[in-house]
Amino acid sequence: MPATITTAAAAAAAITTSGSVPSSDASTVQGAAAMTANNNSSSSNSTTSSGRHQLRPVKYDYADSFACTYVVSVVAASIAELATYPLDLTKTRLQIQGEAASVASVAGGAKANMQYRGMVATAFGIVREEGALKLWQGVTPALYRHVVYSGVRICSYDLMRKEFTQNGTQALPVWKSALCGVTAGAVAQWLASPADLVKVQIQMEGRRRLMGDAPRVHGAAHAFRQIIQRGGVKGLWKGSIPNVQRAALVNLGDLTTYDTIKHLIMHRLQMPDCHTVHVLASICAGFVAAIMGTPADVVKTRIMNQPTDELGRGLLYRGSVDCLRQTVAKEGFVALYKGFLPCWIRMAPWSLTFWLSFEQIRKMIGASSY
Repeated sequence: MPATITTAAAAAAAITTSGSVPSSDASTVQGAAAMTANNNSSSSNSTTSSGRHQLRPVKYDYADSFACTYVVSVVAASIAELATYPLDLTKTRLQIQGEAASVASVAGGAKANMQYRGMVATAFGIVREEGALKLWQGVTPALYRHVVYSGVRICSYDLMRKEFTQNGTQALPVWKSALCGVTAGAVAQWLASPADLVKVQIQMEGRRRLMGDAPRVHGAAHAFRQIIQRGGVKGLWKGSIPNVQRAALVNLGDLTTYDTIKHLIMHRLQMPDCHTVHVLASICAGFVAAIMGTPADVVKTRIMNQPTDELGRGLLYRGSVDCLRQTVAKEGFVALYKGFLPCWIRMAPWSLTFWLSFEQIRKMIGASSY
């Protein structure tokens, strides 16, 4: 290599001093010099590149980190919750009304006739009888719930998905996606069950007062204290079993459907990762989640809303199986789908709002597509 460099340098010097050489010789000399320079440059770049990679590792992208994904999921869920909460309140009232009518009729009152309403009548009844702001009654513990629930379910699903694929870049088989969705939903809901219990009890206070019953709680903090006084710390997880069952089914419908449909549309229709894909996938996710989660949601709501004795034991149902049996025996199988329409009408825009917000925020901060 030094001899070649010396020869090329000597040839260049000869050209400079003599002023002229045959064109063919000049081309040969220039080609040799260029080849030598390229080889030296390549060797130098290789060394520099190797040294740079060794001294400066690839910068970590915090936009795709666990903490950032957690925060983004909580923010997106809070936006969706505030936008669709009145539908959740309406759904809860519809799920309780058959149970309330039975209690009223046993008590000998004529109140049973005023309990049965449809979705629209229930919503307008809340506005007329309790005030428009009551449509957001219980939204504070609902937001507290999403600080735990949405953050855990999204991040745990993402971690499991990355374990099953090459860093989450490939579409999961349906059965693996279903397994991840069920597990993520169950774990997240079990952790967030206390906030869900407080939310349900606050949601029903307006109806209790209209029926002439004494109020049980006066706010989220008071409800929290009352639950602990009656049933201890474990009382915060009253109804957690049907709650976890519901969340597992809902996330089986939501996370699995969204992930599967999104990749299916992008692959089959050759579409980019855009808002159109997000809208189609989220609508399908909301519909499937409503179908799978409504029966467990009815059982969960009734168990959480039932009165308890001094020891925290339910006075109406012994557990989720007993609640399921009594509901079907007294009101028929269709009663398990009470509130399905508002449940679906809420889940569709909730899922749409959540996933659009989630994907858009990730795009704004430079994170990869979910």
